[in-house]
Amino acid sequence: MLLPLLNFILSLLAGLILHELGHLVAARLCGVRVSAIGIGWGRCVYQRTFRNTNCQLRLLPLGAFIQMDMTTFKQHPFEQQLFVLVAGIGVNLILAFFTWGSLFGVLNLGLAIGNLLPFYQQDGWKSAIVLSRRLLGRSPVVEWAITLSGGAMTLAVVISAVLTLKFN
Repeated sequence: MLLPLLNFILSLLAGLILHELGHLVAARLCGVRVSAIGIGWGRCVYQRTFRNTNCQLRLLPLGAFIQMDMTTFKQHPFEQQLFVLVAGIGVNLILAFFTWGSLFGVLNLGLAIGNLLPFYQQDGWKSAIVLSRRLLGRSPVVEWAITLSGGAMTLAVVISAVLTLKFN
C-alpha cells in the first residue's frame, strides 16, 4: 500500500518539476530573467541562490513554480511569450508520449491537459490573455470573459468526472 502511494507522489512531483524546468529553459532561451524557482506551497523551509535565481523548497510538496521578471517578459515578442508559457505543457506532453502506459505517463498527460484549460493562473489562461491582448488590445471585458469561461469549463470538467465516477 505504501509503495504505490510513494510512486504516485514521486511521479507527480517529478512531472511538476520537469514542467517548471520547461518554463525555465524557455525563459532563459528567450532572455527572460527568472528570479525564483520553487517546489511546493506554503512557508519556505529551505532556499539557496544559484546563478542569481532563488531556489526554494516549500513546506507542502504539492506544486512547483517559477517566478519571472514580468516587466521584461511583457516586452518580449508575442511568439516568445507564448513559447515560454506553453513550454511546460510541451514537456509534459513529451514525457507522457515517451512513458505511455505508466503512472508517470498518465500524470504527465493530466498535468498537460490541466494546464491547457483556461483556468485562472494556469498556463492556458495566461496564454489566452497574451493572445487576446495581441489580437484585441488590453480589454478588461475580454480578460474577465476568458477568466469566467475558463472557470466554467473547468467546473464542468470536474463535475463530469465526479458524476462519471459516482455512477459507473
